[in-house]
This record gives sequence, C-alpha cells and structure tokens, in this order.
Amino acid sequence: MNTVEIWEIAAFILYLGIMIAIGAVYSRKNQKSEDYFLGGRSLGGFVAAFSAQASDMSGWLLMGLPGAIFLSGLSGDGWIAIGLLIGTALNWIFVASPLRRYTIEAGNSVTLPMFFENRYQDDKKVLMTISSVIIALFFTVYTASAFASGGKLFNSVFNLDYHVALTIGAAVILLYTFLGGFLAVCTTDFIQGTLMIVALLTVPMVALSIMHGTGMSIVEGLVLHGVENTGNFTDFLSGADAVHIISGLAWGLGYFGMPHILVRFMAVKNEQEMNKSKVIAISWVTLSLAFAVVIGIIGRAFIDPSLFKELSESGSVTSEYIFIEMIKRVFTQEMNLAIVAGVFLCGFLAAIMSTADSQLLVSASAIAEDIYRGVINKKADDKTVLRLSHIAVVVIAIIAFVIAWNPDSSIMTLVSDAWAGLGAAFGPLVLMSLFWKRTNLPGAIAGLVSGAAVVILWDYLPLLSGQTIGSVTGLYSLLPGFVMSFICIFAVSLATKEPSEEMINTFNKVHNISFDRSEADSADA
Repeated sequence: MNTVEIWEIAAFILYLGIMIAIGAVYSRKNQKSEDYFLGGRSLGGFVAAFSAQASDMSGWLLMGLPGAIFLSGLSGDGWIAIGLLIGTALNWIFVASPLRRYTIEAGNSVTLPMFFENRYQDDKKVLMTISSVIIALFFTVYTASAFASGGKLFNSVFNLDYHVALTIGAAVILLYTFLGGFLAVCTTDFIQGTLMIVALLTVPMVALSIMHGTGMSIVEGLVLHGVENTGNFTDFLSGADAVHIISGLAWGLGYFGMPHILVRFMAVKNEQEMNKSKVIAISWVTLSLAFAVVIGIIGRAFIDPSLFKELSESGSVTSEYIFIEMIKRVFTQEMNLAIVAGVFLCGFLAAIMSTADSQLLVSASAIAEDIYRGVINKKADDKTVLRLSHIAVVVIAIIAFVIAWNPDSSIMTLVSDAWAGLGAAFGPLVLMSLFWKRTNLPGAIAGLVSGAAVVILWDYLPLLSGQTIGSVTGLYSLLPGFVMSFICIFAVSLATKEPSEEMINTFNKVHNISFDRSEADSADA
C-alpha cells in the first residue's frame, strides 16, 4: 500500500466516522415519529437548502451526469442540466411556501401521502395507500442507484471487489439513517452539500490550469482525444434533435413530485428561513449543475477515452468514473496532494449518502407512518411507529442492495426510471392540490394512478414489436406520464362532485395568509 492509498483511506475513515457520530447524537432527539420523519419542522434556511439539493443530486451529479456529457457533449445530455435548473427554481419559487403552509393547515401533515389524505378528506385512505406504494416502489429503485454509485466508488478508489464495496457503502448509509432520522440526515446533508460544491468547483479549474500550462486548449484536447465534431461539446444545439431537447428539459418536471425534496419544504422553521433557503438552493444548484457539465467536457479533453476502454474491458471502469479519474490525476499524480484527493473523493461518498439516506427515510415513513398507522393500525403509538420505521429502513435497503448487485448497473438509467415514476405520479397532483381548488378526491386518485401507469407502460413493457415505447420514440417517459396525470386530474375532477365547503375554505385560508415574521413565528409555535 503506497502513501497515496493510505491518505485516501484515512480521509474516508474519518469522514465515515463523523457521519455515523452525527447519526448517534441525533438518535437521542427522536422522541416521536414527527421528530424522526420531519425534525419537528425546525430546519433553518441554510440547512434546508443544502439538504434539499444534496439529497436531490446524489452520486448522479458527480458520476452519472459528467459521464453522460463525457460521451455525448452539451448537445447530448446537456439539456438535462438545463431542465433540472429550471425545475429547481420553479419548485422553490412557486411550490415551497404554499406546500409548507398547506401541510400545516391540513392536519399538520408530516408526509406527502398524509398531506394528500388530509387535503382531500380521504377517510377510506385510498390516496395514502396508493401514494405510499408508489413511493416504496420507485424509491427502492432510486436507493439502488445510490448503492450502485457507492459500490463503483469504492471499487475504483480502493480496487475492492464491486460486491464488497457495495456492501460497505450500503452498511454505512443504513447505519446512520437508522440511528438519526430526519435531523441527522439533514445535518449530514449540509456537510455533504458543502463538500460536493467545493469538489465540483475546484477540480475542473485545476485540470484546466494544467492543460493551459501545457499550451493545450479544450478544443485541441477534444480533437486529440478523438472527438470529430467538437461542436457537440461546445454548443447545445449542434446535432441536437427536438425529441432529445424536449426529453432533457422534461427532467425539470420531476421536481414537483419528489417526496424527499418536498419534505424539506414542509420542515422549514418559518417563512423568513424559507426565503433564505430559496436563494441558497437555486444558487447551489446553478453552480453544481454547471460545473458537473464542465467536468464532462474538460474531462473528455483532459483524459484519453482509451483509458476507459482498457479499464472497462477488464470490468472495472466506465465513463461514469471520469470525475474520479480527474481527481486522481490532478491531485495524486500532477500535484502530489494525496490528502486533498482523499477529501474530494469523499465528496462522491457525500453525494451518494445524501440521497440514499433521504430515500430510505421517506420510504420508511410511507410504510410505517402512512400505511401502518394511517391504514392498518390507526391507534399505533409513536414508539411502535418508530420501531416499524427502523425495520422498514432495513428491508428497503436490502431490496435496493439486491437490485444494485449487478456491477453493470447504470446509475443514469436507475435514476432516470425512478425520477420519471415519482415525478409523473406526484408532480401534477402536488401542483393541482396547491393551486386549483376544484381538484377533488376522484381526480387526485386518477392522477396518481395514471401518472405511474404511463411510466411503467412506457419504460418497462415491450409493447411495440418487442420494444418499449420509450426505446422506440426516444421520448422520456416523465413527459407523457406527467401530461396524462394532469389531464386525468382535471377531467375527472370536473366530471365528479365538487370539493366540500371545508376543503374550499382551507384552500382559501392557505392562499390568503400573509406571513410576516411575527405571524410566521406565531403560526409555527
């Protein structure tokens, strides 16, 4: 074992120890289920913003997106970054505050399924059951993508067998999520979000400086490394077709239906902190997406793709490792700063953990709080719900672990599938719940079912000569699923009975409330 490897291992051990210690500290503060799942609605602006965006982006930001840009350039998957930036901004500006207020007015709802139930006075628990099943299903796939990212990280950095690496990463994530709950997750997300953005900003600038020191421009590097049409890497429109652009932009629609992001809105302390969160979150995501794309472009000019061909043939590396390879070359070979490499590589682990923990927690809340206490045993006490949530975290982690067992699992594909399912099922209903008072229970049910069903039909069933609709059309399933859900909510709501007077009054109250600091603090009290 050389000096570089020793420093890298030391950095990882220290980082993992800090994350687990945070989980242990916060485990003492979880006295009831609302503490474990929502942190008592006590998040400050900085923590809420960093937690929401860190849990959003995951290892996909540092591995999946740069790897896709490395292969196809700006005109390929660069449109995804634009769609996500627009979606993030719209979500914080238009959804965050109304959702927080509405969940308080609607029976102090602590989960998204509970909000739907209270919003539509669903005494038969139909909405809660359907939405909880959708969350458990798609978040298990989403968690698998994070576990796969962790396995690939440890495999690349320490040359561990993928399955051993996968086991280590999954065990750490499971342990501190199990212990600490929502506040632990959000606190670690704040640390992880900071580490991610520092790594994203620093590494490509240092790599570019090294290239300029040798007298090589980005375009010259692209040509040297086999890129025939450099315009694909420097121009969003070069070679891009309408379907590809629309599909990329459609990723932004997913934000309106992501439970692990929306729950951060629900947990913010007051409106003053919410306004602070909006600015921080949009700034963070702008920088992180821009530099993730830059990493893919500079990486293609900085590192010869033949390296990936050689290593991928041996079964160890794909283009999703581009950022890891840049860190290794910049800090362990070019500059001999092994400890810096170790810290930045922890940024990958940060990205992975920050999403997996949130997904596990939201999935557990859907099972323990929504299905068990909401449907099966309404008299269950907080102690029972907490115990069941811990069991749910373990079970979901095991299933995700099995899904991620294949070392050829594509991070991009797993994230894409889960993002589409959650966004199409929940996004339209969240928007209609907040902004259209005529939405009723039958319309809400129709929207949930149709959105999820379209994604499943589009991506998983070979309906066209043995191929899926998605593979034939090239259109991202989130868009047709989102549109169909919207249509069903609107049409079914208009065709059935109007909402009750109580539902209308609650809607009006939420939209007529004008929060200043004293009012917000009073309401929160």
